[in-house]
Amino acid sequence: RPMALSVLAALCSTAWLPAVQLPHARAASPYRPAPAHAPLPVVMMAKKAKKGKGGGGGGGGTAAAEVDEAPAASGGAAEVDLDVVVSDAEERMKKSLSSVQEQLATLRVGRATPDMLDRVLVDYYDTPTPLKQLASVTCPTATQLVVDVYDKSALGDVEKGLMASDIGMTPSNDGSVIRLNVPQLTKDRRVELAKTAKGIGEGGKTALRNVRRDAIDKIKKAVKAAGLSEDASKDKEGAVDKKLKKYEGSLDEAVSAREKEITTL
Repeated sequence: RPMALSVLAALCSTAWLPAVQLPHARAASPYRPAPAHAPLPVVMMAKKAKKGKGGGGGGGGTAAAEVDEAPAASGGAAEVDLDVVVSDAEERMKKSLSSVQEQLATLRVGRATPDMLDRVLVDYYDTPTPLKQLASVTCPTATQLVVDVYDKSALGDVEKGLMASDIGMTPSNDGSVIRLNVPQLTKDRRVELAKTAKGIGEGGKTALRNVRRDAIDKIKKAVKAAGLSEDASKDKEGAVDKKLKKYEGSLDEAVSAREKEITTL
């Protein structure tokens, strides 16, 4: 029995404990270096914090987003947008006035000018094409126009286009160029051209009013979206109306001047 007790004591002695408990002690020991995978939770926490900052998950991220978006809804930005609407409307009105002036210039008043043929369209390879893109037009005399077609094979097409137009002149094709004699205007023809000028002016006014209508609609929508007062809308609408009156006045002057040239014998 004494022998057995001594063997049992030797087995339970501390000298054997490291070999038996070493794996458990190493896993639980607070004094050993941290495993290589220990920083992973820290990285995940950092990513989570970053996501909260940008996506609105945290209070700080939401506040930053609100600060960034605040200027877009401010009154200043809305004012800039309304000013752009007004300036765009004026630019479109300028183009409408220029278009009317160009059309009025095509009405002949007894003297030959190249722009008298600007409105002539030619069926060139089944495509309506402005004559000025297909030929040069010159005035060798005060009563004659000469059309020199770049593509001589299209002489017949150009001649047909001139005959189908409302220029009131008969083309003469000599196989090389086309000549047009500008006749003196009769009283009836002058009256007819004066009506045409007036019609061109009315078309221009319609275009100007359409521009004004579009601008007013954009202003009202912008003011409503920004939650601004009606005064802001009325101010900009008034600016558009002033532009309309200005260009309508210029248009009336252009039409009146052309009508006077047409009807003066």
